Amino acid sequence: MMRVAIIDDDALVCESLGIILGAEGDIEVVGTGADGDAAVRLFAEAAPDIVLMDIQMPGRDGLSAAQEILGRDPAARIVFLTTFSDDEYIVRALALGARGYLIKQDIAAVAPALRAVMGGQSVLEGEVLARVSCMNTSASQASASLVAAATTRHTNPAIDPFACLTEREREVAELIADGLDNREIAQAAYLSEGTVRNHISTILSKLHLKNRTQIAIAYWRRG
Repeated sequence: MMRVAIIDDDALVCESLGIILGAEGDIEVVGTGADGDAAVRLFAEAAPDIVLMDIQMPGRDGLSAAQEILGRDPAARIVFLTTFSDDEYIVRALALGARGYLIKQDIAAVAPALRAVMGGQSVLEGEVLARVSCMNTSASQASASLVAAATTRHTNPAIDPFACLTEREREVAELIADGLDNREIAQAAYLSEGTVRNHISTILSKLHLKNRTQIAIAYWRRG
């Protein structure tokens, strides 16, 4: 029996998912909640096999809750079910270690997705998978540009293209790759948010990238 906790600030969504998933012979809904704090509490109290959670919620959001849950238990299975397919949300969710990212369109597909996660797979809804594929393509192109730039500067393509960054800029790039937003980076690096924004602008300029998503993916792929 798969034990699932449902976290969504929309009570109707929680109720509907509870009925639909509860009708499945191999799924037991062990609790519901309306924000990230409820997710953390339910995970500790009910030990669900999967936390099915929205991202944007009043109070504590799903990404913050997932970060705490996975910090306590890296094997935890977090699946996001949300209306948002924003690149930054996708990057942060995957960087945190989420096992799935689904869009609230086809609720009937949720149960099969959860079974896939229980079977050890990661699941991405079609639109999300397409966006990730596009991000990977952009990252590959960006990595090629970075290697070419490194070759021009050093005649050695094996040199880390991120070596052109200062120590502080590398730290900010790593925190971006870890899925932190500007406020969280500022707290972690003891900087002001304005300074963080300036560092990001400099990183983008030095590496010839367009946005923080490309920074994150290029950082992961640098080898």
